[in-house]
Amino acid sequence: MDRRSHRRTVWRVVLVTQLCLALVTAVAVVLAYRHVDRRIDAGAPISHAGVERPEPELPTGPLNILVLGTDERGCDGCGIDRESGGGGADVTMLLHVADGRRAAYGMSIPRDTLVDRPDCQVDGEVVPGEQDAVWNEALAVGGPACAVAQLEAVTGIYVDGYVVVDFGGFQEMVDAVGGVEVCLPEAVDDDEHDIHLDAGTQVLGGEDALAYVRQRTSTPNADLGRVRRQQAFVASMIAKVLSARTLTRPDRLFSFASAVAGSIQTDPDLAGVSEIVDLAASLRKARLGKIRFVTAPVVEPPRDDPDWGRVRLTEDAEELWARVVADRPLGDLGRGAISGSRPGGSGADAEANGLCG
Repeated sequence: MDRRSHRRTVWRVVLVTQLCLALVTAVAVVLAYRHVDRRIDAGAPISHAGVERPEPELPTGPLNILVLGTDERGCDGCGIDRESGGGGADVTMLLHVADGRRAAYGMSIPRDTLVDRPDCQVDGEVVPGEQDAVWNEALAVGGPACAVAQLEAVTGIYVDGYVVVDFGGFQEMVDAVGGVEVCLPEAVDDDEHDIHLDAGTQVLGGEDALAYVRQRTSTPNADLGRVRRQQAFVASMIAKVLSARTLTRPDRLFSFASAVAGSIQTDPDLAGVSEIVDLAASLRKARLGKIRFVTAPVVEPPRDDPDWGRVRLTEDAEELWARVVADRPLGDLGRGAISGSRPGGSGADAEANGLCG
């Protein structure tokens, strides 16, 4: 065989090899897509009773996504109490993305907040409302559609979609990205729930992360401290997912996507890989790695009040709702916000929240 024929043979082998690799890769992508897509659970649609969508609409308009962390386990014996949850909302966070999809902030509503829960419809059935209901009960009595109806009725904010995550899914997502970095200003030694974490900056795996975001003392307002820890953790997790350590590692990216898909419930408009991909594409210019989180302004009733141990929204909460509805920045309401730029917050913000930066 002359040298020219040999070169042609080599190039043919290289070409066939590349085509085979491309074919295998394409098949793997399709199978992975189907695997993830089949695992996404579609929940009840949102009724939007009395709340109108702001203009302009997708794909560039303002966006509000309600994230609910349910105390249903989705795993055997996980959670700080190792018991079966009642399906209430352990976490309520609203992610607001501004018009143009370049800036975003989040707000949390404490689970023990007392509000008037409206009637809501699920599968044609009316779930009756209740006065002075505890915020987290809406998810338990009527599912995510009722939790959305409650938020829209109380705040006047149009919710574009929702995502519900259980304990097991939370652990899987944390492990899928190789753990999440947090900074504890002091050690945690909770013998009652067997939670022991060292002080300082560290990377927490799924089980320790779940204990960290759920741990609280027996004091009545302990939930407010827990909300701040949840915000700091979520901000750090978002930064980790958006970092090169995750986005350039196909194994981690697929593990994370698979963990998310198998552990969440969404409204029908988000219940598919293509829908989530489209949403992610619309957020590609948003600075989610530097997202800031605030807590809805609340006040504790006096000690002799029958509702002591719960909290109520203050007049300042109305200003927060108005800023979201009008698609305005947090402004002065962002003082003390938790930032995703550093684990546990940053600078004065972190110090104000009792966290280290």
